[in-house]
Amino acid sequence: MNSILSVHTVRFLVLILAQALLLSHINFLGYINPFLYILFVALYPVKNNRMLFLFLSFLLGLSVDMFLDSGGMHAAATLTIAFIRPAALKFSFGTVYDHQSIKFDSVDLGQRIVYFAILTVIHHFILFSLDIFNFSKIILVLKNTLFSSIFTIILCVLISIIFSRANKK
Repeated sequence: MNSILSVHTVRFLVLILAQALLLSHINFLGYINPFLYILFVALYPVKNNRMLFLFLSFLLGLSVDMFLDSGGMHAAATLTIAFIRPAALKFSFGTVYDHQSIKFDSVDLGQRIVYFAILTVIHHFILFSLDIFNFSKIILVLKNTLFSSIFTIILCVLISIIFSRANKK
């Protein structure tokens, strides 16, 4: 239990620091930013306490907000994807999720991509909607959501593959 707790604590802290100190300053082509910190929400164990998970997700988003001075946008988007995560898991993994036996090391790459895509697109749409907060600029929101989501999904899949292979050795 302590090793599981320490792994998630380290993941939580590393993702916050990586987002705040490195990834938030990429701004590729003026509007593409990866938001890799959502990996914490995506990879959190299914069987753990849901209220603790929602609190930690909110704390994760709030921590990123404090570093980036973004006024709660990340906290709202992160809490939303944490709340809808069971539906994304059920849609992506089906019966494996019903039996609470998901191991990201052993699931299909296609299922993993679908799962990351659902969470990422919803997170980014909420984040950019709150950031721009103007219905007349919906095309800009959709453009930012699409391109940042593609970049984030690619990074999430690559990191999950790299670390799942490192754990198998």
